[in-house]
Amino acid sequence: MNNRLKILRAERDWSQQDLAERLQVSRQSVNAIETGKYDPSLPLAFRIAELFGLRIEEIFASPSKI
Repeated sequence: MNNRLKILRAERDWSQQDLAERLQVSRQSVNAIETGKYDPSLPLAFRIAELFGLRIEEIFASPSKI
C-alpha cells in the first residue's frame, strides 16, 4: 500500500524516531510503513491519521491512487 507518511513527517521536520515515539511504535515500524514493507493495523492507521489531522484515505491509498 502506498502512503504519504514520509512526506507528512518531513513537512513537520520529524525524524522517524520522533514519529515512532508519538505513535508508540518502533522506528523500524515507521520505516517499514514508509517503504511499503508493512501495512499498519487499522488501529495504528487511525492513530496516524489522528496525529496528522487527516483521514486515513488521505494518507494511505492503493498504488493507482497516489
